[in-house]
Amino acid sequence: ISYPLLRNYFAKMVVKTELCAFSEYRIYPGHGVKYVRKDGQPVTLGSAKARRLLNNRKKPAKLMWTQAWRRLNKKARDDGAVKRKARKAVKVQRAIVGASLEDIQKKKQATKPKNAATEAALKEVKERAKAAKKTNAVRPAGGASIPKNQKFAAGTKGGRR
Repeated sequence: ISYPLLRNYFAKMVVKTELCAFSEYRIYPGHGVKYVRKDGQPVTLGSAKARRLLNNRKKPAKLMWTQAWRRLNKKARDDGAVKRKARKAVKVQRAIVGASLEDIQKKKQATKPKNAATEAALKEVKERAKAAKKTNAVRPAGGASIPKNQKFAAGTKGGRR
């Protein structure tokens, strides 16, 4: 058997299908109805259900079983337009006109470590804050806390009622 004959033997049959004007389902040969509107436009409908709904002027987008509704409510699985994953921007350091890349990196490393005097001062401030907390933690006799800001005198009520 020659090669061209084998190719035809394994070829798949192509069936010409149309789409229903209402539901957008495929209509295979021998199925459906061609309906001509008053304006002369031929409309292909897949079923009597689709024809009845079209004649009653129903909107396909409001019926859940139609492709128009699925498209409107983002239910259709569209393989053609796959969402692209956004790539993360990779940060790259480049040399500036006045300085090379090595010079910039040296400056960054030099600025990072703090000098001993600054660190000592920070420690002292933190220790003072801790000591102040401990002294403030001691409550007056009787265990009652003193409110920080009293807007009104002891005997009066605040605000209008």
